[in-house]
Amino acid sequence: MTKKHLSDTTHKRSVDAKKGQLSVSSSSEVTAFLNQAKNVSVRQSDPRLIFALDATASRQPTWDVATELQAEMFSTAQTLGGLSLQLCYFRGLGDFFASGWHEESDSMLRLMAGIQCQAGATQLEKLFRHALQENSAQKIKGVVFIGDSAEEGIDVLAQIAGKLGMFGVPLFLFQERGDPKTREIFQQLCQLSGGAYSQFDADSAIQLKELLQAVAAYAAGGLKALRELSAGESGNVRLLQEQLRT
Repeated sequence: MTKKHLSDTTHKRSVDAKKGQLSVSSSSEVTAFLNQAKNVSVRQSDPRLIFALDATASRQPTWDVATELQAEMFSTAQTLGGLSLQLCYFRGLGDFFASGWHEESDSMLRLMAGIQCQAGATQLEKLFRHALQENSAQKIKGVVFIGDSAEEGIDVLAQIAGKLGMFGVPLFLFQERGDPKTREIFQQLCQLSGGAYSQFDADSAIQLKELLQAVAAYAAGGLKALRELSAGESGNVRLLQEQLRT
């Protein structure tokens, strides 16, 4: 074999080896990309639920309780595949806040821990319109709201609640204490949206915990998951299930 032939052969092997390395490298990159895309897809498919609270006036004790209980929602949903929560609240003079989407309890806890309630009027209309916008961007499974009053006109609220119902976004309105006017409004809004209403006592964290777990189960696993959860829970949770079945 001549020196030239030997040199050409060596060069060809070197090129072939580089081609092989390039092919392996490209395959690894493609695999990594596909795995990453798969993870993103899973994250995007997590059921999305708006978690909203009235942060006006003397609502701080309930806010503090809800801050701790949001972890129960994530825990319940985790057994069913996961959940994305968005925190919304209103307070003061027209202050309405909507966070990004959270997939873990710790990040939500850090966010809620720094919030202080301020005197102001309810802003349910802003909340409901925000829910419509979020749903138009990407499907949400519902809106859970904790509050003790509704100070806006029922006609406007009812119209938006009806739209939410048309898009399959139920309202879960949990009333603290038992103001009869607020109860009537909340019940009507839930009915129009295809959601459910419940009342809880101001000093009963257990009641609120069960209600939030029930909504998380419904958002993550549907009526079947809620039915399984309600079998061992209180009458409030079973009543929630019954409302959703109608």
